[in-house]
Amino acid sequence: MNYYENKDVRNHTELEHSVKIDKRKNLEITGVKEVDSFDNEAFLLETVMGYLIIRGQNLQLKNLDVTEGIVTIKGKIYELSYVDDQQQEKAKGFFSKLFR
Repeated sequence: MNYYENKDVRNHTELEHSVKIDKRKNLEITGVKEVDSFDNEAFLLETVMGYLIIRGQNLQLKNLDVTEGIVTIKGKIYELSYVDDQQQEKAKGFFSKLFR
């Protein structure tokens, strides 16, 4: 079962996931479950749709609302990519080495 077919929905907040980029400088993401790791060049977020990797330059966590699952990141955004179910552990391992 993948994230799109998940029928075990606990609350309304978990259903909503969106990514809004404004001028490649401001990024707002909803549906965030956890911020796994981050630095000024990369973020690894667990969202309701899977792990999301954000890469860029001078990235800063501007807002983290854990109750609503909203994260706001400021900086120059280069790349956003989702990690599939099979690749999640590999991504976590990669980022744990990167963020030491």
